[in-house]
Formats: sequence, structure tokens, C-alpha cells
Amino acid sequence: MAEPFSWVPAGINTDVPSAARVYDFLLGGGHNFASDRVVGEKVLGVLRDGRAIASSNRSFMRRAVLLMMQRGITQFLDLGSGIPTVGNVHEIVQQENPDARVVYVDHDEVAVSHSQLILEDNPNAGVVQADMCSPQDVLSDPVVKDLIDLSQPVGLLMVAVLHFVSDEKGPADVVARYRDAVPAGSLVALSHLTADFKPHEMGAVVDAMKHSRDPMYFRSHAEFLTMFEGMEVLDPGVVAAPHWHPELGPAGEGGPEDVYVGVARKA
Repeated sequence: MAEPFSWVPAGINTDVPSAARVYDFLLGGGHNFASDRVVGEKVLGVLRDGRAIASSNRSFMRRAVLLMMQRGITQFLDLGSGIPTVGNVHEIVQQENPDARVVYVDHDEVAVSHSQLILEDNPNAGVVQADMCSPQDVLSDPVVKDLIDLSQPVGLLMVAVLHFVSDEKGPADVVARYRDAVPAGSLVALSHLTADFKPHEMGAVVDAMKHSRDPMYFRSHAEFLTMFEGMEVLDPGVVAAPHWHPELGPAGEGGPEDVYVGVARKA
């Protein structure tokens, strides 16, 4: 039976869990349903540091955005952005540069609905409901065309989303199509969960998510590296999240090593 929340968009089947809402649950957010919490609890039952892993992804996103701003990026396309929580990209960048532009893209109706609510009075930020695996649909959307100038460098973010892209859809190919669409000087931030360190636990996470809208596909370091092809990977390379520019985060910030991350430049 659907849950009677006033903030639920019409037509949503709240009995089917989604990655965006499970992630929201793991981050301590309040925009998730019973079905999402059941899956989230299953994840935590087999992966005790599941919340820390989600937080590590979120922290990497913040550090990546800060580095992009240091390198002169003023427009950002956040693919698979998820449900809005404190520390969204537009909050980070517009605090320093109110004219910076941000577009969020997600296929989850709840994520899009809440983003629209938060951004309704923000002329330099927008949201698109679309499948990031269809770059042409995303890049031709009026919101993207209005806010993102593809003649200028773009900060492209695919954080905690590529492990939901199946081999059949080709995650490296999806990244390459966006890479080819943005101009030289653009920066691309990627993160990806891996089973390299906890194969048993991560296998159980895959099982927990397989009946959701968004099954998961963990990949090795070598497989993740292929997603950076055709770009110059910035120092310190493709590493576990805690080792990527920790100086850009709060002192003592660490976290599990189950997330590989990297930022690359299109030459």
C-alpha cells in the first residue's frame, strides 16, 4: 500500500525501492519509503560501514567540486544527482560564486520533485528528469541548454552512480559520450563502489539491491580505470576515496576504501 506522504509525486509506487532513496536513507535523510528502508537495513546488515561508505562518496563529491572551482570551472552537470541533502553542488559553488550554474539530472521522481522545490527561486540552477545513460536526451533538454554553455569548460559529476549502470549499457561508453560532448578543459569526476576489498559483503549488497529499480554492478580498479580513457587523470590518480585530496576536506576526514574515485581533464 502506498505511503500517504504529501511530498510524494502522483503515480509513484512506493513499494518499489530505488537507489536514490536507499542512498538518502544511508545518508540519514528523510525522503525514503518503507521499501527503501528495508533494503537499506539489509545493506547495513551485511555491510556495517554502509553509512560511512555513502558519506565517503558524498565527501568526495564536495572535494571534487572545490577542486573544479579552484581550476576555474563555473558550470556543473551533476548526473545521477539523487535526492537533495545538505551540501548539494549548487550550495557549495554558489556560496563562493552566486553566478555559477548547476544542472542536476536524475530519473527518480522523488529526487527530481524535491530538487525542483529547492531550486524554484534559483535562476542559476535547474533539474532534469532523465536517464543519464541517454546523453543525447540529457544534453538536448531545454534546462541543460539554457544553463550549460557547451562552448566553455564544464564540471561533469558522476558520483555514486556508475555502479548502477549494467555492462550491457556500457558505463565506459556512457562516460565517453559525455566526454566527447564537453569542450577541452572540462573536468570529469567519477566514483564507483568496488568489491575488491570486501567481496563477500559486497556480494550480499548486490543481492539486496537486485529487486529494486536499480540493481548494482561492482567493478574492480582495472575496470574503473577504463572509464577515464581519453582523458588526463589528475593527481593523485584513481584511488580509494579517503586518499583523494584529503586536504580539501575537514581535518581527520577518512572513511572506508570501498569507493574508487578520480577526476580527469579533457585535453
